[in-house]
Amino acid sequence: MIEVTDAAARRIRDAMATEGQSGGGLRVGVRAGGCSGLSYVFQWEAASRPGDEVFDAGSDMKIFVDPKSYRYLRGTVLDCDPNMLGQSLVFRNPNAKSACGCGLSFEV
Repeated sequence: MIEVTDAAARRIRDAMATEGQSGGGLRVGVRAGGCSGLSYVFQWEAASRPGDEVFDAGSDMKIFVDPKSYRYLRGTVLDCDPNMLGQSLVFRNPNAKSACGCGLSFEV
């Protein structure tokens, strides 16, 4: 499961409105790269893809995660840090052994 805090849900809704996105949700994934080995990636999607894990983020908003990424993201809490520039999304990932200073890359 991936949990989305109220603060993160508000941030995602605000960003969707700013980007003119309606419906669908946020695709969250992992790719090789970054200073710690793996990087978090996200993008707007109109709908889930076959095989995706789909999580409710409130207000008819969804989080989509592909199966390969989900094995690294299982149990993650998606939060928002209002102290960071632009109120960035923060991944609180119990699978990460270490993370870089920016919080967008990690090691398992």
